Amino acid sequence: MHSGESGLPIDRQRQLAAFTATHPDYYVREFQRIGADAGFVWSFNFWAGLLGPIWYGMRGMWNWGLAFLIIETFAWVQIIRGMFGDLALSAWERIAQIEGTLNLRKQQLAAAIENDSDKADVYQRSVESLENAIGGIRLEAQQLEDSAIWITLGGLFLLVFIKVAQAVIANTLLEKRFSDWLSDPSISKGMTGRHIGLSCVFVALITVATVIHYSFPGAYAVLSAFPTEPIIRLSTISWVEWFFQICVIHGEAFFDLITYCIRLVLDGLELIFVKTPWMVIASFIVLLTGLSAGIRTAIFSGAFLAYMGVLGFWDKAMTTLALLGTAACLSIAIGIPLGMYCARRPRFYAFIRPIMDFMQTMPAFVFMIPVIAFFGTGKAAAVVTTMIFGGTPVVRLTVLGLRGVPENVREAAISYGANKWYLLTRVDLPLAGPSIRAGINQTIMLSLAMVVVASLIGAKGLGEDVLEALQYANVGQGILAGFAILFCAMILDRIVQGGRK
Repeated sequence: MHSGESGLPIDRQRQLAAFTATHPDYYVREFQRIGADAGFVWSFNFWAGLLGPIWYGMRGMWNWGLAFLIIETFAWVQIIRGMFGDLALSAWERIAQIEGTLNLRKQQLAAAIENDSDKADVYQRSVESLENAIGGIRLEAQQLEDSAIWITLGGLFLLVFIKVAQAVIANTLLEKRFSDWLSDPSISKGMTGRHIGLSCVFVALITVATVIHYSFPGAYAVLSAFPTEPIIRLSTISWVEWFFQICVIHGEAFFDLITYCIRLVLDGLELIFVKTPWMVIASFIVLLTGLSAGIRTAIFSGAFLAYMGVLGFWDKAMTTLALLGTAACLSIAIGIPLGMYCARRPRFYAFIRPIMDFMQTMPAFVFMIPVIAFFGTGKAAAVVTTMIFGGTPVVRLTVLGLRGVPENVREAAISYGANKWYLLTRVDLPLAGPSIRAGINQTIMLSLAMVVVASLIGAKGLGEDVLEALQYANVGQGILAGFAILFCAMILDRIVQGGRK
């Protein structure tokens, strides 16, 4: 293998020249020094220090460039503010406002003295107080103006420091990026027209806009407030309301069908949990917990249930479990088949994943608005709201579990003649079981987290007590009801997860 004058192979020198695009001899020499030492090697890149964030952006190292841009911009703001800005502008504006009030009080004082009014003393004290306030603000303004030189020097020191830091670490970071590029050519090498143009325009825009806004506040209104017109917002509101009106009018039968299905499940669970004698339900829950997680957990579950019963939360806790059970059962009944379908169809999963992201990230109080528009208030609307918020984890984790099934295991089953149904029920689902159970657990926990929010739209249960405690600042009631919700969550978590890993 041929080597050049620098000692590096010719191919490596060509690769380095293609990567750096400028001053290849300089970078060959510096990269050799950096690569020959395991520790940090002091190096100084003049252009990196001079151009700063622009150089890092041109080289494609935006993670460092953005951090340096923030610090440099702050330094430039301090320099320009100290040299040309009016540091005491806000103080002078406050003085102008107080002087207007002072003139009014002086006129009132003069009129009171002229009329020999009893309020003359009050106006006199008010005038003296305002004059003292003006004097204090003038002193503050003077101190701000005197500090301009120190603000400028502080910004200048920070700018020089960050420039030196950028110049010192530039070659080390670039050498590491070069090594990464050799092993992964998909990494951008930088120094393309797109990188150069984007870096220059972005850094200039951010720096200039920020410096002008903070150094000369109010000089350009476009920097202080986003340009808009109220008519745009009002028109958009009208369009949204029209859309929901159309949906409510033409989808009434569909929403009534959903409400009927929800009420069917909810009424059945309420009949089981609320109407059944408490000792039957308590015994059943304790036994189920014991079978799933062991005798110790069953004892704790019995203590939690006793807590709810002794403090009078039993009926409301069972109502909460019925509401939660309805939302969780429907979410699981929809989510697991949907996750199984998405696991083998990546395009469909890529389509619905943004929808699930929207369902999880949108605040609950926001999507309660269309739910109320479609379903009204009451338990059905509360179930739908809970399903929207808590229904996505079971889909995601079902997909994750099924995609995590080893291909060699599936191929072995197929080679032994397994059909699709056998492969799904005897191979895929058992191996994906832990992930699916985790999804079920997360759905139940997120549904339980909506208990208090759902009470705002007519859901009964423990959330109603918490909401009432919030409204009337009843600390004791809120804490006790909160513990009841916590104990329900712990019981359900142990039943679903069990004691076995």
